[in-house]
Amino acid sequence: MTPLLIGSEIYRHSSYGPKHPLAIPRVSTALDLIEALGWLPPGGWIEAPMATPAELARFHAPGYIAALQRAEATQRATPEDQARFHIGAHGNPVYREVFSRPATSAGGCMLAARLTVGGGVVYCPGGGTHHGQPDRASGFCYLNDPVLGLLTWLDAGLDNVLYVDIDAHHGDGVQDAFHDDPRVFTLSVHEEGRWPRTGALEDRAGGAARNLPVPAGFNDSEMLWVLHQAILPAARRLRPQAIMLQCGADALEEDPLSKLSLSNNAHWGIVRALMDLAPRLLVLGGGGYNPWTVGRCWAGVWAVLNGFDIPKRLPPAAEQVLRALRFGRAAGRNPPEHWFTTLRDAPRPGVVRAAVQRAAAAVVRDLDTIPVRER
Repeated sequence: MTPLLIGSEIYRHSSYGPKHPLAIPRVSTALDLIEALGWLPPGGWIEAPMATPAELARFHAPGYIAALQRAEATQRATPEDQARFHIGAHGNPVYREVFSRPATSAGGCMLAARLTVGGGVVYCPGGGTHHGQPDRASGFCYLNDPVLGLLTWLDAGLDNVLYVDIDAHHGDGVQDAFHDDPRVFTLSVHEEGRWPRTGALEDRAGGAARNLPVPAGFNDSEMLWVLHQAILPAARRLRPQAIMLQCGADALEEDPLSKLSLSNNAHWGIVRALMDLAPRLLVLGGGGYNPWTVGRCWAGVWAVLNGFDIPKRLPPAAEQVLRALRFGRAAGRNPPEHWFTTLRDAPRPGVVRAAVQRAAAAVVRDLDTIPVRER
């Protein structure tokens, strides 16, 4: 089935504020690159709907949803809402679309799940806010759209779903949401010791979770090892009816909020490897705080899903998208030329360290104890 692309213009001019890591354009950059490369499907992308409060209440507390709506309407959070819901606090600012933007991400992810109930592939780069808690904002995430998408699949009758998370930060909100639900198996590859400082190797969350914390400097060769020694064995053992991949780009070497050293080839390799392992695949965005590396990575994800050839040199229209970007951090003062002219990073191979080998082995050591459901 031809992959579907879900997007929205709400991300184009939406910012968490000039000094926040999410001041940068990400989804709009990826979508503009996809269009400039001639990769849009017939009719363009599908518009992500804004989820209603009733839909959000499938996971989130009604009082919290109402607080987000109040914050958007008034552009402020009361001291009570700051303390109780972490709105306007703990790195989760009040901004113009503080309800509408995350509700659109949630609506897009839920729509993607509905569109794949009968099978298929959907890419929703605006999704991936995996830290959101039922009753509070966390880690720049106000709503947890992966959880809402997974619940949409479960509500449709699926009972064997694999969630894979390759963001630099542990997917704590998703793991917590399904701690006691064996229908969803979560597997997170993330930087060891990085915020939220959860997801230890021994954390199994009741049995239906595996965590693979990796050391700083984690390279392409190590991700390839993890793919073949942990992720693929888990997927083949589980034989899931559906896979959701959170494809956060903050594990790339140039990202300012992690110390991992992947090239975007590693992300694309994960996407390619998972494509044929389940009849349903939903790929989300996630973290990523360098506009050039995020946009190039996420546009390439769409190329992989469709089997498009990635050009060695970008056409002028795509190059112009990248040259128009601005980035307030040090890396934005003198960006390298290949950030403007290519999608594909140079590979970043390296030694597969013993710590990575041990962690991958620990993930699969007792997979045969996991009950396998039929598709």
